[in-house]
Amino acid sequence: MAIEFPTRELILDTHSTPAPPNEYGDVFGRIGSLETRLARNSREIAAAQSVRYRVFVGEMKAMLPPVAMHLKRDFDSYDDICDHLLVIDNAIEGEIEEQIVGTYRLLRQEVAMANGGFYSASEFDIEPLIKRHPDKQFMELGRSCVLPEYRTKRTVQLLWQGNWAYSLRHGMGAMFGCASFPGIDPQEHALALSFLHQSSLVKDEWMVSAKTDLYRNMDLLALEEIDPRQALLAMPPLVKGYLRLGAMIGDGAVVDQAFNTTDVLIVLPIAVISGRYTNHFGTDFTRFAS
Repeated sequence: MAIEFPTRELILDTHSTPAPPNEYGDVFGRIGSLETRLARNSREIAAAQSVRYRVFVGEMKAMLPPVAMHLKRDFDSYDDICDHLLVIDNAIEGEIEEQIVGTYRLLRQEVAMANGGFYSASEFDIEPLIKRHPDKQFMELGRSCVLPEYRTKRTVQLLWQGNWAYSLRHGMGAMFGCASFPGIDPQEHALALSFLHQSSLVKDEWMVSAKTDLYRNMDLLALEEIDPRQALLAMPPLVKGYLRLGAMIGDGAVVDQAFNTTDVLIVLPIAVISGRYTNHFGTDFTRFAS
């Protein structure tokens, strides 16, 4: 699942700069006091899990396993095999636990296949999609999360800089992952879901759908009932950001009872990312591909 960032646009900030080389080689960019990089140790991963707990449980009323609720950390077995992208506010005094304000969980195909598969495969039928693209490596984006006071253009910008730089470094051919609508009644999001189904549905070699036993219809309104402008206004900002990058939407939604969300699958081939994003990120971050 993923929480949506309340920012109107996924706009590139011309004041963002790639970070200079560092001893770890994992810092992907900085804007002011904010920095995006990978988690370096188990302590930082635990701190990111605490941020996830604050958002998913504190705000969204997710129900996690008892041990997670007791420890006040959102965690599962995938945390041990994923890389964890962080946004850190260096202006906050104190330890790293207080400085992490946003996170993404990144899982490369080679790692997933060596450890039982992708997280999204619990909701969506991922395997046929991957088999149709033997020449591409896929990267899963998950557990996107930002603290309320940092849900700004700059934070989203840094998260995407990190995703892009990471994908270049590892030679990824496509990204995918779940994006979430709040609540477990798809009908409450009929306008937005219908618009996504009718305007951005995956097709041909990118076809992927929700698992049969979990499949919830997204095509809830007739075409003449859909006002595109109103549909976009009703859509979570992160989903709109994905669309601006050229993403497609999988066939069918899935209701996640534990996280109190309705999930759709985002599919984003690297080759179709729009030119303005490619030009910006490519110029600044090609150096991080090696």
